[in-house]
Amino acid sequence: MSGTERSHFELHGEEPTCSTGGVWLSCIACGEQFPPFETVRYVCDDCDGLLEVRYADLPTWNDFEGRGVWRYDAALPFESGVSLPEGATPLHDVPRLKSSIGVGRLRVKHEGMNPTGSFKDRGMTVGVRVAEQMGVERLACASTGNTSAALSAYGSRAGLETLVLLPQGKVAAGKIAQASCHGARILEVDGNFDTCLDIVGDLADRGDVYLLNSLNPFRLEGQKTIGLEILEQFRDEEGSYPDRIVLPVGNAGNTAALYKCFRELVASGALESSDVPKLTGVQAEGAAPMVEAIEENRAETRRWESVETSATAIRIGNPVNAPKALPGIRETGGTAAAVADEEIQAAQQELAREGVGVEPASAASIAGLRTLREEGVVTEDEEVVCLTTGHLLKDPDAAVEAGTEPETVPGTTPGVRDHLGLE
Repeated sequence: MSGTERSHFELHGEEPTCSTGGVWLSCIACGEQFPPFETVRYVCDDCDGLLEVRYADLPTWNDFEGRGVWRYDAALPFESGVSLPEGATPLHDVPRLKSSIGVGRLRVKHEGMNPTGSFKDRGMTVGVRVAEQMGVERLACASTGNTSAALSAYGSRAGLETLVLLPQGKVAAGKIAQASCHGARILEVDGNFDTCLDIVGDLADRGDVYLLNSLNPFRLEGQKTIGLEILEQFRDEEGSYPDRIVLPVGNAGNTAALYKCFRELVASGALESSDVPKLTGVQAEGAAPMVEAIEENRAETRRWESVETSATAIRIGNPVNAPKALPGIRETGGTAAAVADEEIQAAQQELAREGVGVEPASAASIAGLRTLREEGVVTEDEEVVCLTTGHLLKDPDAAVEAGTEPETVPGTTPGVRDHLGLE
């Protein structure tokens, strides 16, 4: 990325005339600015670059009060949203994992404790509120599962029609069940996630639906509250900010959102640039276009037409937020790593032994941290937060495969005692 392009990530300048209530949209590629709610747009009218939500006033820590996502309303487009509620997820201590991996401190941010079981709820509480503001009638998304579950719940809460496109045979049963129960119209597409997103994008361009994938800049505003929570929780409990945040990468929305969170805090004076954590992305080996771009020092990702991993939530070959996420990894001094499915499953089991139940894709962050520690990229004194993005029960089949096998026993107490080897 050139210095000219990089300048459009900077949060400075006067409030433009297109601003509404101190909020506007800005293109990260060319710098063009747009009103936030006048017309539905997902990318720049001039160059098709990705858009970011910008604010005339950036808050500091003293401006936040309450609990959950809307504690941070001073950093969001509205004071409240369509809420279930969401946020305020735990930051777990995992002492055995910390010792096993060999870092100075390790905490796990468990986003699976949101209402529908994943971090996607944070984006939907803001995104569906914007949909209400825009007066749209039909919401839509492409999904590997979690987005469809969240959109279905929040769309239902708002009384709006919801359409979800899923890759046929590639979505965990727990996620389909959520979308179905919340009343979404489910279309199973003959193709992968990227095919689904292409179709939803076409429908959105025609005005048939309001797109709520992470291409929508307002969705990432909700997701940036993950970063705000991590920094506050870690600071209050550990007395400092984490050196590194390790997170799974699919469409790279969280990486982009956390980078924006840090930039805003630095711009407001709430966070010193030296305290910004290193953003470190982890992908499965069978779906790792972001890792490839980092390792080859490329400004853009190459679309992987064929992707395969048991970590279904990150089975994505064309991460749409790469133009935002790649600079975030590089500017914070972070990196990216790819891990095998077997390593992801082992990490899922290790987390479960600590009492933290996550779906496979979530455990990629732990697997990636272990790999980077073994390679010496992460040092033994680092204080690290691993982000886990979805609950164990999102993918019950994977949970059964990773767990212990049931044992058949007689239907008597003596029979059970004998099976257990008790005298």
